[in-house]
Amino acid sequence: MIMKQIVIVLMIFWIPVSGSSQDNCWPSYRSDAALSGKTNVDLPNSLKLLWTFQTEDIIKSSPVICGKNIFIGSDDGYVYSLSKSGKLNWKFKTETSIEAAPLLLDNTVYVGSLEGIMFALDAKSGEVKWQFKTDGQISGSANWAYLEDRKSKQIIFGSYDYFLYSINAETGELLWKYETDNFINGAAATNGKIIIFGGCDGYLHMVNTENGKRYDTINIGTYIASSAAIENELAYFGNYDGVFFNVDISKKKIIWKYEGAGAYLGSPALSENKVIIGSQNKKLYCFDKMSGDILWEFKTLRKIESSPIITNNKVIITSTDGRIYLLDLNTGEKIWSYEIGSPIIGTAAVIKNMIIVGAQDGRVYVFGN
Repeated sequence: MIMKQIVIVLMIFWIPVSGSSQDNCWPSYRSDAALSGKTNVDLPNSLKLLWTFQTEDIIKSSPVICGKNIFIGSDDGYVYSLSKSGKLNWKFKTETSIEAAPLLLDNTVYVGSLEGIMFALDAKSGEVKWQFKTDGQISGSANWAYLEDRKSKQIIFGSYDYFLYSINAETGELLWKYETDNFINGAAATNGKIIIFGGCDGYLHMVNTENGKRYDTINIGTYIASSAAIENELAYFGNYDGVFFNVDISKKKIIWKYEGAGAYLGSPALSENKVIIGSQNKKLYCFDKMSGDILWEFKTLRKIESSPIITNNKVIITSTDGRIYLLDLNTGEKIWSYEIGSPIIGTAAVIKNMIIVGAQDGRVYVFGN
């Protein structure tokens, strides 16, 4: 009975990203709560570097943007708010590195640090609204879902203390926590009723958003270092052994899997009939969502540790070879690339006619036309 309920909620209760147009808003690590990595905005076939902003250490964090402001973390321990023209609005100092992408929700920036603290910062001023301390580092970005009243919201994130946390978005109060058997490294995907995430314990976990109770787990056999993307009753994700999965979570059944790649540290992006993900073997794979057949591959010069983004008709991927690539969605052919010259492990943020990304030289790069 429980598993039938999972199918129903996965098909019906889809969360909106946060009420903002995708033309000018990429508010979270993968754009939406399902972690689809998909946007319908258009990008030109060629972009130019508009500006850069220098932080004081390498950047592993992924940026978010909404309206006129960009938010990103750095290993220098600061969370930065930048204008679309590259001016510093404010910066907030934490005690340790910020590797996670921020989440922008209701004029608040939610971001975790390697010290294990989740911060809620006023998006306009950078002032602390609340902070919540865990007992392990926070490496994955936060996500959100409505509470049962469909008015209040919760912030959802994992920690290296083995727990997945639900925190009241407004007050910072702990609502519930769910224990796993190892580190939680990636972000959790949700449709508003169920949370789906993997961990270093080798399981795909399914958790009720309202109370943190376990629906079920699926044994994958080894570390799941990245995040899953969910669509209806299907979850797509890769593991550290280089196996990529399409799992029917209602039946606890692997629909298909592809073996033989390198470790997957990034998350997949989903389109109507495609799922795309990069691997540490330097390849970006485009699979047919239903059959698992490879539709095309694209090879970069070094490992891919970031996550791809699918736009209306293009794919964006960054690589540790120091380049950002724009590919044709249907063929995988390169349309445009730009060599930054420093490894990139963060995922880009994309709005209409603009791409933002951070690199290990400590700079934020903004491309447009």
